[in-house]
Amino acid sequence: MEFTLAGFTSSPELQTILFGVFAFIYATALASNLLLIFTICTCRKLHTPMYFLLINLSLVNVFSISVTIPKLLQTLWTHGKTISFYGCITQVFLFIWCLGTELFLLSFMAFDRYAAICHPLQYTVIMRKEVCFLIASGVWVSGMIDSAVHAGLMLKLSFCSSNIINHFYCDLPPLLKLSCSDTSLNGMLITVANVVYAICTCGLTLTSYCFILRAIFRIRSTEGKKKAFSTCSSHLIVVSFYFSSVIYAYISPNSDYSVDKDKFVSLLYSVVPPVVNPLIYSLRNREVKEALKAITGRGRLLRRSQL
Repeated sequence: MEFTLAGFTSSPELQTILFGVFAFIYATALASNLLLIFTICTCRKLHTPMYFLLINLSLVNVFSISVTIPKLLQTLWTHGKTISFYGCITQVFLFIWCLGTELFLLSFMAFDRYAAICHPLQYTVIMRKEVCFLIASGVWVSGMIDSAVHAGLMLKLSFCSSNIINHFYCDLPPLLKLSCSDTSLNGMLITVANVVYAICTCGLTLTSYCFILRAIFRIRSTEGKKKAFSTCSSHLIVVSFYFSSVIYAYISPNSDYSVDKDKFVSLLYSVVPPVVNPLIYSLRNREVKEALKAITGRGRLLRRSQL
């Protein structure tokens, strides 16, 4: 009826240090993503399709890191590593939901940059409000359906041997390793989901950037090339980092599976992106930096008027 999360270490001293590290990471991720959402919502200049998708990405980041880190902080602080069976399955469902949603969001953000650079005159028609809402609702629903299938199949498995999950949260690969039931159907559906996500998300992203690069190279002026590339460089960094870690974790052969490697790679796509994404999109984006300066300027004026 319950599992034990092995986590990173059994040393109380190291657990205290890790608690401080992950508490800081979690607070930073929440603050930076919520600040980015607030900035986009309050600045009319940022009410564009690209920033609408960026709001959804920040929401996914807040959601995903809140699925794993609070439980990790609890285990590090109380040294109680148990999690209920249904709590574990719920964590699997929520995390896979976030994972699939983020993959599709990043792909459609690449398509948005393609439309803006390759078809600037038709951009407002291609990425009109109805299309943006359809994309946003579609990626959230598709991620939820995929995660519901995996979580539902996990409920049918029997776990009759070890209940120790050698991970810091409940994930599909380590749970399937513990099951004493036939997991061939689970493995087949994971493979199918990987192929579908790889074709849809990677295919859309790569195709979009192929057309973007072709359009950029056709620009004659150096300044024009820099301006065009700067609009998609932040997204390209995020996509490269996120896709490579997810592909390694879920598409690499079982023979290459290593618990320690899996924990490290899991950190790369579950903990690092929620912290890094808002920094990349704000520090490398002139419009966001200007909006942040305007907000801080209004805050200073408000404090002076109150004094």
